Amino acid sequence: MAALDGMVHVAAMPDLHPGKGAPIGAAMSSRVLYPFLVGSDIGCGIAVFPIRVKRPVPERLAARFPDLDRPLDPDDVESEIPAGYVEQLGTVGRGNHFVELARVRQVHDEAHAARLGLGADDLVLIVHSGSRGLGERILRAHTEVHGAGPAADVHGYLAAHDDAVRWGSLNRRLMAARVAEALGAAVEDPIVDECHNSVSVVDGRYLHRKGAANGDGRDVLVAGTRGTASYLVAAHAGPDANYSVAHGAGRKMSRADALRRGRAKHTVEELRRTPVGSYVVCGDRQLLFEEAPTAYKKIERVIDDLVEFGLATPVVSTHPVVTYKTADRGGRR
Repeated sequence: MAALDGMVHVAAMPDLHPGKGAPIGAAMSSRVLYPFLVGSDIGCGIAVFPIRVKRPVPERLAARFPDLDRPLDPDDVESEIPAGYVEQLGTVGRGNHFVELARVRQVHDEAHAARLGLGADDLVLIVHSGSRGLGERILRAHTEVHGAGPAADVHGYLAAHDDAVRWGSLNRRLMAARVAEALGAAVEDPIVDECHNSVSVVDGRYLHRKGAANGDGRDVLVAGTRGTASYLVAAHAGPDANYSVAHGAGRKMSRADALRRGRAKHTVEELRRTPVGSYVVCGDRQLLFEEAPTAYKKIERVIDDLVEFGLATPVVSTHPVVTYKTADRGGRR
């Protein structure tokens, strides 16, 4: 990618790994806008919502999670729907997307955590999803004509892109509201909501982020796995890192390798229970193996790298209680 026409500076994050068309975990500054460097899941990001739940027993709460594969009725959505895209509202999608009820296990920066209203043992909802079919439609409209080439109509692409970013943020809020209602909890505004698949104009150039979060003075949730910690960090990345930070642990195995190795080592029931005592809701057995914690890099190493390079400071770390991937069709619910 560094050799593409117009490319000025490429920054690789510590969660860097192969992706479709472009690597995931990279921030790329260019004089030319390349839609394929953003990808199809425009506006994909992670939001964090405070939530208060009585008696958070993992398996009992897992049984109460709503079916986030089933879309909402658009008539039930009070907010304006960007681009008028009503399909898939309130759904999580596949791949590494998830909705997680997590507990704050350690406070690393008490003053910053207090400003966010977080303390040890508090519960939060972590929602990772994006623009679903809307982003895919936007990218396909470009690639069918221009392939991996630059955007011919920059203003048109940016307008559609911004709609997808807003749609992704709305979708995360809708899912948080669905889960909170199902768990009998109040819906609260997010304390973090940062997308990591986007393009924006920074320093007069197009800054593409593919699996990299805005690290210019933002609070960012760097996701671990369903069986490890995640970290909410205060990001303060500068121009060397293209003002960006990692968005997660990053894969160390392909999905095919994770599936093959996982089936040799684990049963489905073993993967539903994690080493930290949390419970995984996932009716897709193949996805359960593909997204096993062992398929990812160690989140602690990613955070250590961000700290070492002066890109971020940990605020709190969380452990999962229930992680939802896709509805359990096996009768448990």
